[in-house]
Amino acid sequence: MHDEHHYRVKTLWTGDRGSGTSGYRDYDRAVTVQVEGKPDLLASADKPFRGDPTRWNPEDLLLAALSECHLLSYLHACVTVGVVVTSYEDDATGTMTLDGRGGGSFREVTLRPRVTVADAAMVPAAEAAHRQAREWCFIANSVNFPVRHEAVVTVSDVRAAGPA
Repeated sequence: MHDEHHYRVKTLWTGDRGSGTSGYRDYDRAVTVQVEGKPDLLASADKPFRGDPTRWNPEDLLLAALSECHLLSYLHACVTVGVVVTSYEDDATGTMTLDGRGGGSFREVTLRPRVTVADAAMVPAAEAAHRQAREWCFIANSVNFPVRHEAVVTVSDVRAAGPA
């Protein structure tokens, strides 16, 4: 039996400067994204598309979704094989190519997770968990471009922390 999960988001354009979309330069790209019970997310187009660079844009959100989904899938994969993760951070990048007709698409995304585990014996399983996380990540399974991984796993230096 396959479960379905449904999501709902309200997207509200707040960029009418008084004349609506009377011209390409006459409106603001300001958007408020709302999900019930969560703080509003202030969004816009990316700066090259006349957007506000201080707000999230759709490209940022797609990259963030891929990075977070891998992180959460990875932590789950580690728990299932007994790997204790003590730190995780990612420096993800994405490349989008414009098609010259007003559209475009992401060409690829590269995730660069830096993971710290509690014990050196856990490193091989921690490295393998990235492959499992890729298989489980709902967002990566939903895009039509490659999501690459350049993961680094290190071991916690418990000696550096000193006695408790």
